[in-house]
Amino acid sequence: MEVWTGVSQVSVVLYVCTLLWKRQQILDVLHRCDLTCAFLIGPLIGPLVAALCCTESPDSYSGAVCGGCCCSVGLICIIARKQKLLPVQNRAVLVTGCDSGFGQALVQQLSRMGLKVFAGVLDVNGVGAQRLRELRRENLQLLQLDITDAAQVEAALQHVQTQVSDSGLWGLVNNAGVLQCPVDAELQPLAAFRRCMDVNFLSAVHMCQLFLPLLRRAAGRIVNVSSLAAEVPMPMFGAYGASKAALKVVSEVMRQELAPWGVRVSVIQPAGFRTNIFGDEDSVRRHAAQLLATVSAEARADYGDSYISSLSGGLAIMSRQAAADLSPVVDDMCDALLSANPRALYAPGQMGWLLPFLHRTCSTTVFDAIISHLPKYTNQQPAGLRRM
Repeated sequence: MEVWTGVSQVSVVLYVCTLLWKRQQILDVLHRCDLTCAFLIGPLIGPLVAALCCTESPDSYSGAVCGGCCCSVGLICIIARKQKLLPVQNRAVLVTGCDSGFGQALVQQLSRMGLKVFAGVLDVNGVGAQRLRELRRENLQLLQLDITDAAQVEAALQHVQTQVSDSGLWGLVNNAGVLQCPVDAELQPLAAFRRCMDVNFLSAVHMCQLFLPLLRRAAGRIVNVSSLAAEVPMPMFGAYGASKAALKVVSEVMRQELAPWGVRVSVIQPAGFRTNIFGDEDSVRRHAAQLLATVSAEARADYGDSYISSLSGGLAIMSRQAAADLSPVVDDMCDALLSANPRALYAPGQMGWLLPFLHRTCSTTVFDAIISHLPKYTNQQPAGLRRM
C-alpha cells in the first residue's frame, strides 16, 4: 500500500510539474477543446474509475489516480508541443469575406507572415477594403468578389490563375457568410433560408469546385468556416445552422475525397465572436419590417406584433455577448493553412467544445433543458403562450 501511495504522489507531482512546464503553450491554445479535456481528465479520471469499480482498496484507488495523471501528462505533452509550420515562401492563399471580421484579420496576419494573399471583398471601394489598402503590402491584393456573382467569381479565378501560374494555389478560405435575423423557424421568411443556403453553402461549394484544379496543383488546403450552430441545434438559428451544417458535411466528404490528391480540408467551427455578421441599426429595422410583412396572419396572431418586432433586436444582444478578441479563430485558420498536420475540425471560442459534448452525451430531455436556460435574445414571449 505504501508503495502505491508513493507512486500516486509522484504521479500527481509529475502532473503539476508538467502543467507548469507547458504553461505558456497551454495558455496559447486553451480555447481548444482537446487541450481543455486533456488537463482536466487527469485529476478526474482516477478517482472516477476507482468509484465506478466500487473498490475500497487504497492500492486500487492510488493506482487509478496514478494512471489518470500519467495519461494526462502524456496528452498534455502531445497536444501542447510546438506545432511545426510549413514555410510561407511561394505560397498563395485566397480568402473570401475580407471586408471585416475573421477574413480581414486573417489576411492581415497572413500577409504579415509573408504569404501572397488574395483578399476577396464584397465592396472593393468600401471602408474595409480601404483599411487593407492602407497596409501598403505588395503581397496583399484585393479582389472584388461577391461569391454569389458568377461573373465576379470567374474574374477572380482568371486573376489568381495568372498570378500563381504553375505553382498553383496553396489555400482557399471560404469565410464569407451571412447570418440573417435569428427568429423562430416558423416566422423566418423562405427568402432568408435561401439566402443563407446560397451564401453559406452553395457559393462555398462553387468556390471549391472552381479553384480545386489550382489547389490540386499545389497539394494545398481548403479551410471552410462553419459554426457552432452547425453541430448544436439552437432556437432561432434554423436557417443559419442548416446552411452551416450542410457546409460542414460537404467539407467532411471532400476531406475524404481529396486526401488521395494531397489536398487537406479543415473546418473552423467558431462559437460566438463579435464580427459585422450581426449587422447594424439599418439591418435591424429592415429585418423587423420584413418579418411583419411576410408572416402569415395565423402566425402573427399567435406570436403577436410585440414579440415579432423584438426579434430583430436579438442581433444587438448577440453582438454584445460575443467575444471581441478574434485571435483564437485567426490562429486556428493559420494552423489549418500552414500546420504540417492540420486538424479536420477546429472549435475556437467559449462553449466551442462544451455544447457539442453535451449534445452528444446528454439525453434529448436533458440537453433541451440546458438549451432552454441559455440567455435569450428577446425579453418578450409569444402572445399565444402568455394566454395559456
